[in-house]
Amino acid sequence: MYAAVRRYEGVTDAAEAARLVNEGFVPLMRQVSGFVAYYWIDAGDGVMVSTSVFRDQAGVDESISRAAHFVRDSLASLLPHPPQVMAGEVVASA
Repeated sequence: MYAAVRRYEGVTDAAEAARLVNEGFVPLMRQVSGFVAYYWIDAGDGVMVSTSVFRDQAGVDESISRAAHFVRDSLASLLPHPPQVMAGEVVASA
């Protein structure tokens, strides 16, 4: 398995960002080949984190691309700073 983690800082409206992600982005993730799971986390203090899990690297790469487009098209006013993006192979899980 492979995962991508994106950390967003300076989120201006966490509840609205969560609503838009749940209604618009989650369905996009489910369409990506190899989809396993997706999580959108409110870490507080204007920080939100997403985690995408896929069976292969291609799925992770596609999720990163789709996330960038979705943020640009639907969340730019709520997520004013570019995310920190990390991705790689899952080497331990429970």
